Amino acid sequence: MSRALWPGSPAPGEDVPGEDAPGEDAPGGGLPGVRPLRAGEEPPHVLYVRFDAPVGEYPELLGLLADVTPVTQALPPDAALLDVRGALRYFGQDAAGLGRLIRCRALARHGSDCVIGASVNPLLARMAADAGGPGAVRVVRAGEAAEFLADKPVAALHGVGPATARILVAYGLDSVGRLAAAPPGTVQRVLGAALGRRLVARARGVDPTPVVPSAPARSVGSEHRFDRDELDPERRHRALLALADGLGFRMRTEGQVARVLHLTVRYADRSSTVRSRTLAEPTAHTPVLAATAYALHDALGLQRARVRSVGLRAEELIPVEEAVLQLSLDPRAEKARRAEAAADRARVRFGPAAAYPAGALEAA
Repeated sequence: MSRALWPGSPAPGEDVPGEDAPGEDAPGGGLPGVRPLRAGEEPPHVLYVRFDAPVGEYPELLGLLADVTPVTQALPPDAALLDVRGALRYFGQDAAGLGRLIRCRALARHGSDCVIGASVNPLLARMAADAGGPGAVRVVRAGEAAEFLADKPVAALHGVGPATARILVAYGLDSVGRLAAAPPGTVQRVLGAALGRRLVARARGVDPTPVVPSAPARSVGSEHRFDRDELDPERRHRALLALADGLGFRMRTEGQVARVLHLTVRYADRSSTVRSRTLAEPTAHTPVLAATAYALHDALGLQRARVRSVGLRAEELIPVEEAVLQLSLDPRAEKARRAEAAADRARVRFGPAAAYPAGALEAA
């Protein structure tokens, strides 16, 4: 069962509210009403933090996390993993307390909220955060992992994509608990040795993956926030076109191309969806970026979703001279690139409004 940082701890898996003040210190550094660690039990020391913030603020928010621990692994465009074993002693807090500290600093310095999961490994910390909401820290201890995971759909397990989930469900392994209870050999015969072994371990709450300190790959991003929650997919497409054009123009003027494009969709309930795609070849060509953004958006199948904002981030930027590009024999593609170059020259000389794609949302 998950436990709060203060008295009146919630039921298993419930959020730890971010606004309530912690209780008075109990002997030994604990808090009254909170179960102490069992003998030999590893304390939660991995945090997964996902920010609800404009894409452009991500580097600054990473700096905020680095003030807590240098062992911070960037997970663009809006998340990070932290190993806080050293910070636990330095700050005199447990993992939940550090989570509340991070949230407080993000709100005070950047006006950005976040959702935080804390556990003994990256898998459980990530899934704890996924099960929570903004303004809460969810803690899953090692001894609580089986209960926390048991009833979750198998598709919720990190590393299980749609195709793998369909295969597992077809064999009756529709929950994480059932996958954990299945004989490893059976799962390996269904999914293959490596994947089957890895997913059974994860279903049992085991994840040996370390938190590897890293800086985010060089990237550029932009976000459009709608004046009101947007239901019209056509207006979302127009916003994506404007964002893709802005990113493409910036990369082209800086002599850069991108290997990966990320789409972030934020909803009225403050939840978000992030999708990414590796481009067929490194590019800064607006039509390719826009088409990729449309494909990522349409694949979400948003019917009546109330969308608050959409964001694009071009990742893994490299100098254009280092990119290996296919030679195009299509005269239409060459004509489009010449027109794009002419529009870029006009914008450099007369400003961004001098030329932009027809149909782009002007406010984006």
